[in-house]
Amino acid sequence: MENKPPVLGSAAEKTRNTPNKGGKLSIKDFEIGRPLGKGKFGSVYLARTKMGHFHCAIKVLFKSQLISGGVEHQLEREIEIQSHLNHPNIIRLYTYFWDTKKIYLVLEYAPGGEMYKQLTTQKRFSEPTAGKYMYEIADALSYCHRKNVIHRDIKPENLLIGSRGELKIGDFGWSVHAPSNKRQTMCGTMDYLPPEMVVGQAHSDAVDLWAIGVLCYEFLVGKPPFEHEQQTETYSAIKAARFTYPDHVKKGARDLISKLLVIDAKKRISLEEVKKHYWVESMLQARLRAEEEEKNMRAASLRNH
Repeated sequence: MENKPPVLGSAAEKTRNTPNKGGKLSIKDFEIGRPLGKGKFGSVYLARTKMGHFHCAIKVLFKSQLISGGVEHQLEREIEIQSHLNHPNIIRLYTYFWDTKKIYLVLEYAPGGEMYKQLTTQKRFSEPTAGKYMYEIADALSYCHRKNVIHRDIKPENLLIGSRGELKIGDFGWSVHAPSNKRQTMCGTMDYLPPEMVVGQAHSDAVDLWAIGVLCYEFLVGKPPFEHEQQTETYSAIKAARFTYPDHVKKGARDLISKLLVIDAKKRISLEEVKKHYWVESMLQARLRAEEEEKNMRAASLRNH
């Protein structure tokens, strides 16, 4: 990987929440805090710069493990893609550096942690929360697709929650720049794979539309729609788009999910249509009203004290 100048020392410095350090960074420039997560090739830690006390997350990856796993090119692609993305619902990759044994990615810190953990704890999300998240992920993916970036691995484990409770896409390990718009690599997570990938056909950015249909179902139900104990049964259900809804999933959400989980990729509704879907719009408004009420209650409570 060539040593590019860190973006931290340039335009990012103009915003309040950025470290004011240019030039080549090293791990000695940071105070390392608690671990935030562990992956196959390394771990993520809360950190802050010694100069300016800028809070961030540092992903520490071992070169030897990346090479033995054959994923060094995947990491280069992830860095190349994520460092050029700047959207409120996408985790920023500020810069990266390395030493003899490790590669360090300096990432935006998401205080709300992993969405998967919240979903596991809560069992399922409320309709207003799910609707708000669907708007946010559709907006973020629309931004990616305009830049010819397909994510290809949307799932709760790759989503984080920001300081204002907003969804943030966190992992771009399987994403691709897709100027040809047709890919044939098998990737992603089994429960989220679209029919075109399962049968080995070429795929386009519509794989992300299928994935957010699966995601919406999992938000509301607590598990993905095609989940079976046997992989062959999961694949069979995906190929036929065969699933059922529990009674508590209401008509509006069912309408949205049914328009995303469509076998023919060309017939899935667009990300802009997801954002404008009547269920998403009404749930987004309900969530905003609830947040406003909470804010007013907190303000009243402070006044009373």
